[in-house]
Amino acid sequence: MARAALLESSIPGVPVRRGKVRDVYDFGDRLLIVASDRISAFDWVLPTGITDKGRILTQLSEMWFRQLETPHHLLSMDPTSVPLPAGIDGEALVGRSMVVRKTEVFPVECVVRGYLSGSGWKEYKQSSAVCGIPLPRGLRESDQLREPIFTPATKEESGHDINIPFERMEEIVGSPAANELRRRSIEIYQRAADYARTKGILIADTKFEFGKVGNEIILIDEVLTPDSSRFWPADQYAPGRGQPSFDKQFVRDWLETTGWNKNSPPPRLPDDVVLRTRSKYIEAYERLSGKKFAWA
Repeated sequence: MARAALLESSIPGVPVRRGKVRDVYDFGDRLLIVASDRISAFDWVLPTGITDKGRILTQLSEMWFRQLETPHHLLSMDPTSVPLPAGIDGEALVGRSMVVRKTEVFPVECVVRGYLSGSGWKEYKQSSAVCGIPLPRGLRESDQLREPIFTPATKEESGHDINIPFERMEEIVGSPAANELRRRSIEIYQRAADYARTKGILIADTKFEFGKVGNEIILIDEVLTPDSSRFWPADQYAPGRGQPSFDKQFVRDWLETTGWNKNSPPPRLPDDVVLRTRSKYIEAYERLSGKKFAWA
């Protein structure tokens, strides 16, 4: 699917930040965040996109912003509510764009884990702790924790974010802000996990980002999507192993079979991998929202 020119180059006079999958445009006190169909794995942006991925994740973020009772940055889903330059195809941006409040961003990832998986499982096997938080011995991969834990991470421009102890987060953002971000992150995660469970999805873990406008702390960025969270189908959950998921694990698994060394440009994804990955993202959206994906 062709992307609008806005996604391919910066707008004259408007600074742009291009991330792995999203492009951010500055309109003074507002930002335009455009989610592309790019997909990344093993710190590489793959040469093949996942059709409609940007729209799926943007629609899911909108659902959560409307669902969660917490201050957030979303102002509008209409990209033409900012002064787009002449010649930009605003229609092509519909569904994959959010106009948001500009904030002073806290330079940490607020990660909440309700289940033992991913990097948390790897760390637990070595030390029976995650980010310095001791956990009971004898836990299995994918076990649900007695209560969610907060495990912050640094924001890295390239490569993986780095898990840090809470004390390091306090040094970075200050103790009052660190405690408030921890409290709010766990509260939002728990509320979202309770809701998702009624839709047949377990949220194993997720990461939030927060910003500040004046003295107000608000939730920003994408929220509770398969790119920022680990979603598992509840009816297939079985601790003691890795779980099937609604995220890009399918893409990672396929890449692992190709012999790619992860140090050179990655191979193109075959059509069946693209289609199956797209269907996983759509299923997560439709389960959680109760709506058909509008562009399906």
